[in-house]
Amino acid sequence: MAQALATFNALEEHTAAAALHEACASAEWGRRLLAGRPYATAGDLLRASDAAMAELSSADLQEAMAGHPPIGRPKPGDPTSAREQRGMAGASEELRAEMLELNLAYQDRFGHVFLICATGRTGEQMRDAVRERIGNSPEQEREIVRTELGRINRIRLTRLVEEDASA
Repeated sequence: MAQALATFNALEEHTAAAALHEACASAEWGRRLLAGRPYATAGDLLRASDAAMAELSSADLQEAMAGHPPIGRPKPGDPTSAREQRGMAGASEELRAEMLELNLAYQDRFGHVFLICATGRTGEQMRDAVRERIGNSPEQEREIVRTELGRINRIRLTRLVEEDASA
């Protein structure tokens, strides 16, 4: 992991920015992480991510959410999206149809996709979460989304510094 972190730290700024954008579509989050390089440890990088996430404005959160496909419909050709949403891969047609309906209702209510850290969750768990969260106030939901994005970013950053960042 130390070698991959060193590789990430040494990337040219535009290459590192592109790698960070793959992890999170918020330009402000990426700028903050770039400004903190070099990172001594992966833990330092994750703490910087958490701090940047805590500071994002509503507009920055919207930008970050725009980079995420709806649950049950990973981006075609995107292995990260497919891996994260693996819990929906074997879902029944009934569950897929219900998730589509719930995703649309959620999006109508909040103006953005339902966002959850899907890694390790089953399709039923994601369905139950959207059912529960659709009754939240916009303010409650914004903070839940901030937390879920933070979890997703941590997973993606860990993967980035565990793999060869130059690949």
